[in-house]
Amino acid sequence: MEVYLDNSATTMCYPEVGELVYNVMCRDYGNPSSMHRKGVQAEHYIREAKETISRLLKVNAKEIFFTSGGTESDNLALIGCARANRRNGNHLITSSVEHPAILNTMRYLEEEEGFRVTYLPVDEYGRIRLEALKEALCPETILVSIMYVNNELGTVQPVQEAARMVKQYKPSILFHTDAVQGYGKYRIWPKRMGIDLLTASGHKIHGPKGVGFLYIDSRVKIRPIVFGGGQQKDIRSGTENVPGIAGLGLASKMIYQDLDRKNEAMRQLKARFLEGISKIGHTKVHGFTDENSAPHIISVGFAGVRSEVLLHALEDKGICVSSGSACASNHPAVSGVLKGIGASGEYLESTLRFSMSEFTTKEEIDYTLETLYNCIPMLRRFTRR
Repeated sequence: MEVYLDNSATTMCYPEVGELVYNVMCRDYGNPSSMHRKGVQAEHYIREAKETISRLLKVNAKEIFFTSGGTESDNLALIGCARANRRNGNHLITSSVEHPAILNTMRYLEEEEGFRVTYLPVDEYGRIRLEALKEALCPETILVSIMYVNNELGTVQPVQEAARMVKQYKPSILFHTDAVQGYGKYRIWPKRMGIDLLTASGHKIHGPKGVGFLYIDSRVKIRPIVFGGGQQKDIRSGTENVPGIAGLGLASKMIYQDLDRKNEAMRQLKARFLEGISKIGHTKVHGFTDENSAPHIISVGFAGVRSEVLLHALEDKGICVSSGSACASNHPAVSGVLKGIGASGEYLESTLRFSMSEFTTKEEIDYTLETLYNCIPMLRRFTRR
């Protein structure tokens, strides 16, 4: 049996999305900046995707800007807003467990452009401490960035409460959320929640790789970080990736259809998996296991077994999982997120992430559990003491 439980790294495209992308690449392949019929046709795909996404977010279509993915969107949000608003202050706030696309960008702004950055601590479940956020806010603060769902633990951050706290302190402070793991799992309405900028990525929601978007509230002051022909209001120049954008629009529409049923099915599978894991001794489930955790992500530490060894043992049985964040690198390293939540040493290099999708089945979960039951005791026996 082949089992894919690495959906937080990337997802299989919906077949309908793959077909649409092919059609746009090979038939409706015009440049959206061209004035002839094929160009107008290409522009229509972009406009349709913007309208689809804006309806889901309850925002204006003109506030959606397409990028090459989550990393570029995060970079544009942070660097573009930090530079544009520097006259108002030079202080930025984020959490200590963000995706590398946020953390490394913040470090760049700190080390190369002279901004001051506060990295908020988290509790044992990976949630930011709102009191720490309140204490960190100051007259120099211009931007706060808190992820919606942690990509390693599945912990849902108190984004709405954090945004409200920020806006109560000073309405002009911009609030950004990296919603790459939350978009397509939660109904997110930025204007209602106090979110000024929101990042999402296509390949996490059964769409194409290499495309994402950044929602930018019309009142936000931001500078481009890519320069060229002035496409997308000069915010993100470059010929638009029309096949990817069309696929992202369709994937967004499809993943939100019957969302509650899909999420409930994943939660049931998650509960089944967690119950099975509890039968294996010396294991630790990181983060929340209830509604405070996303329906599709499970982080489990297996004491006495290195994560890479277990990963490949599962791979030999046809099961794909990941250790830490596959978005960061394929080179193993100790997870900063696990360090951030204070995970004990025996789990720092012994944790795997299992992540599901709407296509995951009960049979796949049971097969994975059976494989773990068989290989964990064997691997522990051969672990060096």
